[in-house]
This record gives sequence, structure tokens and C-alpha cells, in this order.
Amino acid sequence: MRPLNALRCPVVELRQYTLHPGQRDVLIELFDREFVESQEEVGATVLGQFRDLDAPDRFVWLRGFEDMPRRAKALKSFYGGPVWQARRDEANATMIDSDNVLLLRPPSAHGGFPVPVEARPLPGEPSPSPPSLVLATIWYGRDPFDTTFVEFFERRVRPVLAEAGCEPLAYLQSEHAPNTFPALPVRMNEEVFVWFARFVDEGDIDHCLNRLHLSVRWREELLPALSERWARAPQQLRLAPTQRSVLR
Repeated sequence: MRPLNALRCPVVELRQYTLHPGQRDVLIELFDREFVESQEEVGATVLGQFRDLDAPDRFVWLRGFEDMPRRAKALKSFYGGPVWQARRDEANATMIDSDNVLLLRPPSAHGGFPVPVEARPLPGEPSPSPPSLVLATIWYGRDPFDTTFVEFFERRVRPVLAEAGCEPLAYLQSEHAPNTFPALPVRMNEEVFVWFARFVDEGDIDHCLNRLHLSVRWREELLPALSERWARAPQQLRLAPTQRSVLR
């Protein structure tokens, strides 16, 4: 097992932006062209950018950092730097709300996002692999998702998800460290556990979720135990990667 400090991006932001109608592709074109390398040059990692298939005016993206102090340094450098300063009005004009942000961390050495196997395509360059879809499932807890829950997920839940075709690509939980860059709000007062899986297409997602529903172990053992922990119904995000997303 690799040590926790060897994880790729021990701090992750899951960012959901609500945009003005018809502006999502405008923001994506600008983001993919201007805001990927300019963030990574100052110490952030752009893990993935997506269109939400069920919300035409929602843009979702993931950003990672090595730790909270380096998060503060990277964000200060980017948002105070020349690229954002030159393009911020153009970007902000597409947005209604950009404050829907969950601050997350891998709960164990197994939970972080893997290193991509392919290089990020250049702007306008086709991806070397066919596009896929990503399903992000957010569980909202009544209480913190503690070590006992993480062990339960890894030993009992994850194998059943894998049998149904929903093998988690990564899984994360709430990070409650103080927000080291207060200029960007995060949702600090929630307990969440988020897992991500990759699929070929929408039919593949539906097929997997149907197999999961038909699983006796899922229906009779795992779902009741999970439901007892939930503060509200889970949220599922069906996400289509943009042309320059390395998570695809």
C-alpha cells in the first residue's frame, strides 16, 4: 500500500457552476484555452472539466492540490496573476453562481484519483481515446464519515459496486481544514462522501445502476446500512468530459 502522502492531490475541490443560459460552451472554450496550464503552472492540478448531462447550464470541474498551504499559494498566484486578471470579466459574465464548492480529501491510500495514462490534448486537438462519461455520486451524512465507514466502504460496498460495473475510480470525503483562500467560499458545514466511476455512455450508466438495484446484497444488506447514515437523498452527477479533460 502506498503511503497517504504519496497520493495524487490530497486536497480536491469539486466545483459546480451555474451559468447563464447558453453560456456553458462559451465558458468551456475559454477555460480549456486559458485556465488549464495557467493554473497548473502555479501549483494547482486541473483534474477534470465536464458538462452536466442533466443540467444544460451547469459546468462542473475538479481541482487538486498537494496540501492546504500550497492551495492558498496556488490560488493567490492564479487569481492575482495576469491570465485571470485579463480574462476574469469574460469568465464571470457567463456565471450566475460559482460558490457551490465541496472541499474533499481521499480517506485512505486507495481513494485518490489515478495519474492519467494519456497526455492532455492541446486546444483543438482530438483526444487519443474515445470519450467516456463520469458518474459522481454524493452521499450526504448525518455524521462524519469516519474510519469505520471508510473500511465498510472499501471491504463491503466497493466490491458490490464493482460487480455491478460501477468500479469506483476515486472516492473522497469532506475536508474540514480551514479554508486557506477565503476569497473563494466552500461548503464547510456538510459531511459528504463522494465516489466517481467511469462509463462508456449513458446506456452503460443505466445498465450498471440497474444491475446494482437487482443485487440482493445491495438491496438487503448495504443500502439499508447506508441509508441510515444519509441526511438526505444522494446526488448523482452524470458528467461528459470536455475536449481537454484528462479525466475522461
